[in-house]
Amino acid sequence: MKDYNIIGKKVPIVDAELKVTGQFKYTDDLKLPGMLYAQVLFSPVPHARIKSLDTSAAEALPGVRAVATYKNSSRVKFNSTTRLRTQEWISNECVFDDTVRFVGDRVAAVAADSLAIAKQALRLIRVEYEELPHYVDPVVAMQEESYPIHGSSNIVGKICQNAGDVDKGFEESDYIFEDTYTTPAVHHGAIETHAAIANFDAKGKLTVISPNQNIFGTRIILSRIFGLPMSRIRVITPGMGGAFGGKLEATLEPVVAELARQTGRPVKLTYNRRETMLSTRTRHATVITIKTGVRKDGTIVAQDLKVISNTGAYAGSAMNVVGAMSNKVFKAYKIPNMRFTGYPVHTNTPSAGAMRGYGSPQVFFAQQCQLLKISKALRIDFAELQIKNMMDSDGFDQRSGKSIGNPRPKDCLRRALELKKNWEPLSDEGGKYSIGVGMALGCHGSSTCDAHLDQVCIMIKMNEDSSCIMYTGTHEMGQAAITAQMQVVSEILNLPLHMIDVVYSDTDVCGWTVGDFSSRGIYVTVHAAKKAAEAARAAILRVAATMMQEDEADLELGPNDVYSKVSGKRVERCQVMDYAQQVLNEDIICSATYHATDSPPPYGVHIARVRVENSTGKVEVTDYIAVHDVGKVINRLGAEGQIEGAVHMGIGYALCEKIEYDSAYGKARNNSFRNYKMLKASEMPRLQLDFIEKYEPTGPFGAKSISECAVVPSAPAVINAVCNALGIEIKNIPYHVTEQ
Repeated sequence: MKDYNIIGKKVPIVDAELKVTGQFKYTDDLKLPGMLYAQVLFSPVPHARIKSLDTSAAEALPGVRAVATYKNSSRVKFNSTTRLRTQEWISNECVFDDTVRFVGDRVAAVAADSLAIAKQALRLIRVEYEELPHYVDPVVAMQEESYPIHGSSNIVGKICQNAGDVDKGFEESDYIFEDTYTTPAVHHGAIETHAAIANFDAKGKLTVISPNQNIFGTRIILSRIFGLPMSRIRVITPGMGGAFGGKLEATLEPVVAELARQTGRPVKLTYNRRETMLSTRTRHATVITIKTGVRKDGTIVAQDLKVISNTGAYAGSAMNVVGAMSNKVFKAYKIPNMRFTGYPVHTNTPSAGAMRGYGSPQVFFAQQCQLLKISKALRIDFAELQIKNMMDSDGFDQRSGKSIGNPRPKDCLRRALELKKNWEPLSDEGGKYSIGVGMALGCHGSSTCDAHLDQVCIMIKMNEDSSCIMYTGTHEMGQAAITAQMQVVSEILNLPLHMIDVVYSDTDVCGWTVGDFSSRGIYVTVHAAKKAAEAARAAILRVAATMMQEDEADLELGPNDVYSKVSGKRVERCQVMDYAQQVLNEDIICSATYHATDSPPPYGVHIARVRVENSTGKVEVTDYIAVHDVGKVINRLGAEGQIEGAVHMGIGYALCEKIEYDSAYGKARNNSFRNYKMLKASEMPRLQLDFIEKYEPTGPFGAKSISECAVVPSAPAVINAVCNALGIEIKNIPYHVTEQ
C-alpha cells in the first residue's frame, strides 16, 4: 500500500483540546431559557399492574409544571432501537405503561422549576401495584408454563443459520464435545451518564439534544410517538463522554419530549449512575451450548451452537444482537458443517441492548474456551489447532460461499507468537503463584449491510480561502471516526487539518446516516468522506481548468495552489474559489452518499499471561498481546486506543464485571460503582499491540474496522490463561475463585 501524508499517522481526536481545557459542552452542561428539570419515578417491583396512581399531591406542589404518566401521555408502542422507517421492528414499549416489567421501569416523570422540587414531587406520588409473576433467568422464563411478560410467550423469536449438514458432520467426527457456558449482563461504564433535553417551540417543532448514537433513528421513534412529520423534529448530539453501544437506543428522549409537550417549555433530564445502571441498557446475558465434532488431527468437522439470550423487559435489540451473533461466528473458521440457533427471551430485568461487540464477545467466549478444552483432549498445541482451522486469506462465508474479503487471522496469530518471544520470564515466587498463558481468536464485521441498509451522506462546503467545512451525521463518542473522516478530506484535498472544520450529528443540517454502531465508522463513513472529498477536488480542478484555460487532466492540487503538470502554470487556491463565486457564480458544495454492500470481517488474536495467587485465587493479568487484521490503519493513535480500551473492557468481563439480580425480588444487587467492580488503570497489564495491514479490496484506502473486534477475543484469552494456570475448566464469567 502506498504512503500517505496523513492517512495512517497518529492524529489526536478532533475535540481533544476542548475536552482537556474543559470547554467542551456535554448535554448536562447546557441550559436553555426557561428550562425545567425532570426526575423519573421508577418501579420498585419487577412485574406488576398499576392498580392506582395518584399524582394530585405532586401536581399541587408549587413549582411543579407537569407530571407525566400512562394516563396523560402517548401510548404509542415503539422499539427503542429503530433505525429505518420502513423496517418492521418488534414494538412493545411505551413512554409510560399501566404495567411495569422490571425494577427500574418508568412509572411517572415530573418536570419542575428545580431539581429539588422535582425530587420532592416524586415522594408525593402514590402508587398501588398488583404484583405478577416475575423471572430473572431466561431459561425459566422461556418455559411454556411461564407467565407471559408480553403477548403469549416470553420467547421473542428464533434465529437459525446453517451451513452444510451438521448431523452428518457429527457422524463423520472422531470425537464430539458438548459444553454449556454462561455470560453475564454488564454495565457499559461510560464516563457520561444518560441525559436529554427537549423543547417544543412556538411553531410546534420538537428539538431534542442528547448523547445519542442514532439521531436519525431517534427522530423516527419520536415521529411515531408524537405523530409528527420528521420536518418538525430535530435531534442533535453535542458530543458524548463514551457510549459503547449504551446510547444507541432511545431511553430518556421520549420522556423529556413528553414533558416538554405538556409544559410548553424546555425540559432536561439527567440520570445519575445508579439510574443509568438500572434503567437504561445492559449487555445481553447468555446461556450458550456448543457441540463440536473433530477429527483426530484436530480438524473441526461440525459445530452446533444454541444460544439463549436474556433481552430483558422490552424487545429493543433482541433479534438484532442474536442475529449479529449468528452472522459473525460463521466467518472465523473453515467449519464445513455449522448450525446456529438463537432465542432472545424476555425477563423482568432491565432491557439489554447494544454493547461493544454486539453478541460476538458472548459466542466467541464459549467457542474459544471449548477449543482450548479440545486441544488438551487431543494433545494438540492450541496454536496449531487454531492455524489448522482458521479462515484462509481467500476464505468465504460457509453458508453462502460468498467471499469475505482478505481475512488474515493466521497472520495475526503468527505475529502474536513472535511478540510473545519478547516476554520476560515470570517467577512463581516459590510456588506462591500459578502462571498461565491463554490465547483466543475473535472477529466481527465492518458494516450493517448483512442485516439492513447501511448508508451515509457527507457534504463538503469550500470556503473563499480554500478552507472547508465537512457536514457529517457521524456521532463523536470518543472513537475518533470524525477525525478519520477529516484525515481523508485532508489527504485528498491536500489541506492541513486546521483548515478543515466539521458540523456533526444534527438531523436538520447533516445528511442521513444509519447511526454509529456495528464498527462502521472507518469502513462506511470514511468511504463517504472519500467520495465527497474526491467530488470537491474534481470541482476545484474543473473551475481551475476554466480559469487557467488548461486541460483538467493536467492539473494537480497543491497545498497552496493549483498547477499544471504540463505547462507549469500556477494559480493560488483562494483565487480559484474567488473565480468560482465571482465569475462562474457558483459555490463549491459537494455531497456524496456511500452505500455499503460488503462487511469484511476484521480479525484479532490476543494472548494473555496471568498469575494466580494460590492462597486466594486472585488473578492478575501481567502481560498482554493484541494483534489485529484491519486492512489499513487510518489513524494509528485512534486504532491503538481502541485496542487498549477493549483490553480493559475484556479483562473486566472475564474477571470482575457482572450485574447480579436477586431472583426473589428482581432487584440488581450491584447498582453503583461501590459494588460493581471495574478494572482500575493500575490493574492493566503490560501491552504489546500490532496490526496486520493487508489491503482490503472493498475498503477505503484498503481499510476495515477495529473498534468492536478488539473486545471480542479479550475475555476468552484471559479465561484460557487462568484455565492453563490452574488446570481447570471455566464455563462461566466472570471467573470466581470457587470454580477451582
